[in-house]
Amino acid sequence: MKVYSFPRGGLPFYDQTAPSYKSSVINSYLPALSVISLGKRSNRVYPVVSVGDMVREGMLVGRASGAGSVNVHATVPGRVIRKITWTDKDGIENDAFVIRMEGSFERLGKKDETLIWNGLNGYDIQRIISEYGISEMDNSEKPLSEMISTSRRESEKLTLVIRCIFDDPWLVADYALCKDRLDAVIEGAAIVAKACFKVSHIIFAVSHHEKELGQRLLSQSGKLDYPSSLVLTGSRYPQHKSRELKMALKIYEKKAGINLGSLLILGPSVLAAVSDAVVHKKPILDRYVAVGGSAIKNPQIMKVRIGTRIGEVIKQCGGFSAAPERIITGSPLSGREVVYLDEPVGKTCYAIVAMSKSQAAIHGQQNCINCGDCRAVCPIGLDPQNIYKRINILEIENAGSTGCHGCGCCKIVCPSALPLLETIIDRNQDVNQQEAQSV
Repeated sequence: MKVYSFPRGGLPFYDQTAPSYKSSVINSYLPALSVISLGKRSNRVYPVVSVGDMVREGMLVGRASGAGSVNVHATVPGRVIRKITWTDKDGIENDAFVIRMEGSFERLGKKDETLIWNGLNGYDIQRIISEYGISEMDNSEKPLSEMISTSRRESEKLTLVIRCIFDDPWLVADYALCKDRLDAVIEGAAIVAKACFKVSHIIFAVSHHEKELGQRLLSQSGKLDYPSSLVLTGSRYPQHKSRELKMALKIYEKKAGINLGSLLILGPSVLAAVSDAVVHKKPILDRYVAVGGSAIKNPQIMKVRIGTRIGEVIKQCGGFSAAPERIITGSPLSGREVVYLDEPVGKTCYAIVAMSKSQAAIHGQQNCINCGDCRAVCPIGLDPQNIYKRINILEIENAGSTGCHGCGCCKIVCPSALPLLETIIDRNQDVNQQEAQSV
């Protein structure tokens, strides 16, 4: 089969400190204390329980307050012992409930109830997805209910894309979930397709190195009641990013002589969560997480309860083998830096990377040597070194937003270890805030 990829930039990305793709999934211990995040204060939810209240496993503890927020549920039974606030690396305040585990589990170790969802209409399905707080489980955390509403408003037909592209070694947990819960991924896709009304085609976009997984997905496509295709993509990073995937699919669309229309791209984790919510009436209770990095003794893929503290997860991997210089949730290229080990594993946490000093920075920052490597790998054709100089050296205040979507390719290849990505992303955020304030 032909392999489709985005046309320029990008690079192969390998990291030997990540868990192997052959690793088995280990169940993490249930936490005695869970930290259930209520989200950022700028986009928070309203608490519906108070300190001292008893909560059940899966019980609603925070209600979405508007666009961009989702309902929050307790992941263990117990008592709410306090409410806390912490400030993350970006200076954003986050609220959370601390729940001490008590009482019996209503779901763990018991057979799930099953709903025959085929008789539901699209609006009923969307309501259930919203009720159980299902969001895109990458860094964006967009509410899936809002994504479905947006797709319905599109004037053209809609193609649902199941993204199983593993160009980043830290996506290994999603790969493990896709293999372990393939039936749930397929059923979740069928549910989302029905909720959107307008889906005319389903595409399995799979890295060409995982062709066998793609064939397994395609063999189950008879359960979908929609025309389905397997599209093999390149494995050059950042192929899994929506912008680069859309570029590859546009090339496929032209070569195949078909019209895909608008694209709704979803990963395997969110589709499995949709199946749990609609079929089993269950919110997102756990997450497959890759735990590794040069400062971790025993890298593992773990199934972790949402709300488990990051320090507890690391302890279950043998603890630190060296003093960590940086700890990241998500990919080292585009993830979020952890300030406190008591921060919780959330819905979007697909990896925990603890880096020793040697891994975090091979050498100290030096002056730009004008090699042009950053420009060569940028998938959208930016000149990161020039933007960096305009902002940091020339201090041009109106350098403007760049369109950068934070893949981090420039960060990998820069021989001078310049903070290219961080500088550009910070500038984009500043420009966006200024534009929002001026409206």
